[in-house]
Amino acid sequence: MLREGDPRIRVVRVAGASYRLDALQDDAFAPGRRLALVSEPDNEHDPNAIGIWDEERRVKAGYVPADVARDLDAAEWQAVSVREFFEDDKRLGLRVLLAPHEAWIGVPRT
Repeated sequence: MLREGDPRIRVVRVAGASYRLDALQDDAFAPGRRLALVSEPDNEHDPNAIGIWDEERRVKAGYVPADVARDLDAAEWQAVSVREFFEDDKRLGLRVLLAPHEAWIGVPRT
């Protein structure tokens, strides 16, 4: 189980979200939702790019920041939306928790 302060986890902003504001409004990016990390080795701007998609891979929110993505293998990590930022009822930004696949991430208690 993961706990706050665990050195295996990272919380990062979704890079490039401002270019995908329509996609970012999808409920699939609400806090607590699991997300898909997708390597983009053919990305013309960054061969280390890792896209952040909804769990079903229908809509893309943006990217793992480049300085973090260069050290990750998307196939070995999982992501969960943890914080959203709004202005005028429109989601403008997102923070995601990144953790190794073998780490168990529980569902928050209600």
